[in-house]
Amino acid sequence: MSQAGVGVRDDFRLEPFEPAYLGLLRDGRLEPRAAEARDALEECRLCPRSCEARRLEGERGTCQIARHAVVANAFPHLGEEDCLRGVRGSGTIFFSGCSLRCSFCQNADISWCVSGEECSVSELAAIMLALQDRGCHNINLVTPTHVVPQLIEAVAAAAAGGLRLPIVYNTGAYDEVETLRLLDGIVDVYMPDFKFWSEETAERYAGAPDYPERARAAIREMDRQVGPLRYGADGLARRGVLVRHLVMPALVEESSAILEWLAREVSPDTYVNIMGQYHPAWRVGEPDVRGRTRFPEIDRRPRSLELERVYEAARRAGLWRLDERHRLPFAWS
Repeated sequence: MSQAGVGVRDDFRLEPFEPAYLGLLRDGRLEPRAAEARDALEECRLCPRSCEARRLEGERGTCQIARHAVVANAFPHLGEEDCLRGVRGSGTIFFSGCSLRCSFCQNADISWCVSGEECSVSELAAIMLALQDRGCHNINLVTPTHVVPQLIEAVAAAAAGGLRLPIVYNTGAYDEVETLRLLDGIVDVYMPDFKFWSEETAERYAGAPDYPERARAAIREMDRQVGPLRYGADGLARRGVLVRHLVMPALVEESSAILEWLAREVSPDTYVNIMGQYHPAWRVGEPDVRGRTRFPEIDRRPRSLELERVYEAARRAGLWRLDERHRLPFAWS
């Protein structure tokens, strides 16, 4: 059993619980929401790229995905946070394609080089129900921003077919607020990864100078919808926001600014996972036109001192709900 919720204050417990989307299903509002979301694919502006691709007609957007979501993998994931994985795993569905273009992406074979199988609504719903049948504690949607309409359609179909698990929205936080509003009352747990603080850094590493502004607006909207992370009696996450932050080499000041903002502008009760597993990947070590390493400043793992400074910044800001599970194994010197 997960111990993530043991010893927490009573106001961070949520009992009794049912997934939010079941209320929409009973009220007859889930199918209309799915139809509204599907209309957004006509001239796609689901993400901040606003490429206006006619995805219903088969045109691919900046995300490289057309009408149907492409699923790269789906399985009970035992490597997530304790409050998500429990003892039977988080029912994780990895979607191909992505609206961000991170040069250091550790899943580039999925996000940049689209791989997997196109899934119809019924097929995607069947995957969700199969993960429930395998005993998973939740449905964990990884890189979902560009396929929100398809997900809402699938949740509607799966709920009608007996889905009763919390929905986790696992995102890089490059989300459009209007798209997130389509998910209000559907998603139970939002899990954004707040990556960069400055426009210059976001432009250099992800080609998205508006990322910091978009991420801040998105996290505010997520918090408005579901509030701080709350647990069931078993210590597993039921509803709320869980923020991830990947510590990158030489960017301690940016990490500190992100954590200070979360404490000040969202809540000191925000649950935060400070992740130390960054390693050079994808295009980080590629040579530029002069034959030099393209991103030499991040062509290494974070040092132990850098990780300690980020944890200190979090505590100094007043954040106290820090996920500790993965801290020591990834503290490199």
